[in-house]
Formats: sequence, structure tokens, C-alpha cells
Amino acid sequence: MFNPNLTAKETIKITTEAPLIIGEVIKFHSSVLNEDRVLNIYLPVGYKAEKARKYPVIYLLDGGIDEDLIHIVGITQFASFPWLNMMPETIVVGIGNTDRKRDFTFETHNKRDAKDFPTAGKSSEFIKFLKEEVIALINKRYKVNKNKTIIGQSLGGLLVTEILFKAPELFDNYIIVSPSLWWDDESLLKYTPKPVANISSIYIAVGKEGRVMERTAKSLFKKLAKTKLDRRKLYFQFFPDKNHGDTLHTAVYDAIEKIFRQSKKI
Repeated sequence: MFNPNLTAKETIKITTEAPLIIGEVIKFHSSVLNEDRVLNIYLPVGYKAEKARKYPVIYLLDGGIDEDLIHIVGITQFASFPWLNMMPETIVVGIGNTDRKRDFTFETHNKRDAKDFPTAGKSSEFIKFLKEEVIALINKRYKVNKNKTIIGQSLGGLLVTEILFKAPELFDNYIIVSPSLWWDDESLLKYTPKPVANISSIYIAVGKEGRVMERTAKSLFKKLAKTKLDRRKLYFQFFPDKNHGDTLHTAVYDAIEKIFRQSKKI
């Protein structure tokens, strides 16, 4: 006879119990930043079995386990299902934060910004960290091809824009969501970017996030549209039903659909 007082443990026999593992966590000391840093690595299901295959990589800012890693990995896995074939199976490198206000911003002449962000202004060091340590480590340790994508939102979007302007050769695809281009009185929008001949795609998105955020995101798109960049490589999307807190997820899905479906080989 069924006894309602029995617990699940008493009525159901568990035969196996194991951790749910979707990749690896790497911790290393950064000589560039002089601190320990964490990378959360998502590896596609067939990664270990397919010895000769090489994979594209998505580098995700704000990529901590308690930040944007899980939901962006979910989009990536979903988009690579063979019955969808939106994108190839892809490694995701989530870069965990220690001080994003420091790492994602360049020096500001705006006194209020400087007061509100006392550690700000070290983005050049972080870009060096990405190039000389993170990307180099991933290239050495994992089976990767040459295709690299970077995703950044808010201050992360500011940093991705700075990389696009100053070191565009670092990545092939740039996904810039709700960028904080108001920083330093919008000085980055006045910067003359380096040529972007190597760029495969640039995707910019913003939600209903206020006059300044919306205007500056559109200004970035217009600035890039005036360069020699192939217009077919440049995307802009406004999400009127999203805000600064929830634009990222929808935007990344949209970006993946636009960027990767256009290319059959990556």
C-alpha cells in the first residue's frame, strides 16, 4: 500500500549519481594583469570523440558561471543541433570577472564617471591579456580553427567596440550588445578605427534602454557603415520590447542566426 509519509529517497532507488559536466574550468595566473583569472570552457558533445576536427571559438565577456555563461552556451548548443544547423559546433570560452569596471573601460576625462568608477581605465591591459594569454592559451590547449567571435554587453560592449576600433585583427566576428558608449563623453565614437578588412561580421543591438544608449548604438552602426566595410557584414537590431537587463539573450540568438547561417563553412 502507498505510504504518503515515505520520502523520495525511500521510494526511488538511485542507481547512479555524478556531476553534470559541460566543459572545463581553468584557473591561471595572469602575468599581464598580475592576478589569478578563471576561464569557463564549454566543449561540444563530440569534442573528445572527433580527434581531427577543429572548432570555432566564441569568447564571452562576463563569462562567469554566475554571469552569462550558461544561457549563452545554451543558445550555442541549440543553434548547432543538426536539425537546425544555424551554426557549427563551437567552443565557448567564458571569461570570468574580477573587476569589470576596471577591465572594460579606458581612461575617462569625465569627473563623474571617474568618481563612480574609481578603478576604471585599464582596458588596454585587458586587451593585451586577451591577446597574449587567453587566446594564446586556447589556441595551444584546444582543437580550434581560426574563426573567433567575441560577445560583450554593456561595459563589455564598450570594450568590444574598443577592440574593433583598435585591434580588429583579434576577432572575426563582433557581437556588441547595449554598448556603454556614453563612457568618457562618447569619445570612442569620435575615434578613427583601424581598417577592418579581416572582419567577417559585426552585429550591434540595443533594447529600449533610454535615449543615450539607443542613440549611441545607432551612431556606432552609422559610423561603421561609412567605412570600407562590406555592408553585408554589418547588422543592427533594435529590440523595443527588451531592456538593458534582458536584451543580451535575444540579441545573441539573433546574431548567431544572421552571422552564421549566411556562411556554410566556418
